[in-house]
Amino acid sequence: MAGCEAAWQAAGAGARVVLHEMRPVRGTEAHQTDGLAELVCSNSFRSDDHETNAVGLLHEEMRRAGSLIMAKADMARVPAGGALAVDRDVFSQAVTQAIEAHPNIEIVREEIAGLPPEDWDSVIIASGPLTSPALAEAVHGLTGEGELAFFDAIAPIIHAGSIDMGVAWKQSRYDKGETEEDKAAYINCPMDRDQYEAFIDALIAAPKTEFKDWEKDTPYFDGCLPVEVMAERGRETLRHGPMKPRGLTNAHKPDDKPYAVVQLRQDNALGTLFNMVGFQTKMKYGAQADVFRMIPGLENASFARLGGIHRNTFLNSPRLLDGVMRLKARPSLRFAGQITGVEGYVESAAMGLLAGRFAAAERLGQALTPPPPTTALGALLTHITTGHVPGRKGAFQPMNVNFGLFPEMEGPSRGPNGERLRGAAKAQAKKRLMTARALADHDAWLKGAMSQAAE
Repeated sequence: MAGCEAAWQAAGAGARVVLHEMRPVRGTEAHQTDGLAELVCSNSFRSDDHETNAVGLLHEEMRRAGSLIMAKADMARVPAGGALAVDRDVFSQAVTQAIEAHPNIEIVREEIAGLPPEDWDSVIIASGPLTSPALAEAVHGLTGEGELAFFDAIAPIIHAGSIDMGVAWKQSRYDKGETEEDKAAYINCPMDRDQYEAFIDALIAAPKTEFKDWEKDTPYFDGCLPVEVMAERGRETLRHGPMKPRGLTNAHKPDDKPYAVVQLRQDNALGTLFNMVGFQTKMKYGAQADVFRMIPGLENASFARLGGIHRNTFLNSPRLLDGVMRLKARPSLRFAGQITGVEGYVESAAMGLLAGRFAAAERLGQALTPPPPTTALGALLTHITTGHVPGRKGAFQPMNVNFGLFPEMEGPSRGPNGERLRGAAKAQAKKRLMTARALADHDAWLKGAMSQAAE
């Protein structure tokens, strides 16, 4: 994601780019194809609401900056209520074709083991969360700063035809979405209390993937916890998380309020595959099918892919990178993507967007102007280059984009009709002000960059 976006942005600015991709020469623990920008976890880019949601704002900023990833995500879109979800095969193929067709980009299929050669004077390392041990060790040797890591998990994917729609029904939470297709974008499987309790017992008792000795102290990323880890944190945790029943009405039994609901989200354009929302898992393969078939409507589920877990690597970027993402110990190297300490597809691609622009500007003798911290792009850049998270202390950790990363601003006390705003209404109004400020500052930054490039 980050490497493709970086190559696209640099090439679009007029720089010549060589993109090194090790697949299929060498595979990874999670990828299944040799396609660029292959999505290995969820197929969702999360909320597309740019007025009150930080990731939706990031979507909009990237679109305005000519993002390849966002353009192809929009093209490969599948129904997902208010979220942006994609057909992962169509998306990867579209990105691959665009990169292959760009006259300023050459793709070389090979692994770069260790650090790039010294005579490569402008390099972006976008090796992703599955960075090879050789490269990680080389960075450690260069900087004296060991890499950090966390575990990330993958949710199962189910063949739609194996779901019992006499039990399950289609509905987005709170009927969210602009079209009837969006409002019915999710398949919902209801549970009563006894079914839920039995399911929690099975999750906790199921055999799990055992970690190697060197992995045992690696933490999880809180935004992608395995479902059984959530269950172990409290029996009600899932019912107030991915299995919450709020905003859903059982179409088969409208008066019977479910105690918990498992949601499935469309995973491909044909609507033949659905992934289990929030059900990333480290259960062993043999146990997964047995446990997940306890879910009403999934008794005969056929799995296109079972869940899994893999170790992600990220740098202590505030110590190692400068304000334009160069490695302080060797400024000819930039890092981009999830390895820099952002979490999520869009955030990773966003760091590629910035790295590509910075590298091209440097090569072409233009000013390296970072986006303002009031923007989503700038807020993420500030996070990875300073580690500053308002109200939070402790070690640098991966972060999704969120309004807590933005400079504070006063929210309105009254609405457009003079009414006093309180609670959720005041919070929503404040978010609208923050996103309006962000887009105005983002557009001014883009205009300045374009003026510099034209000179």
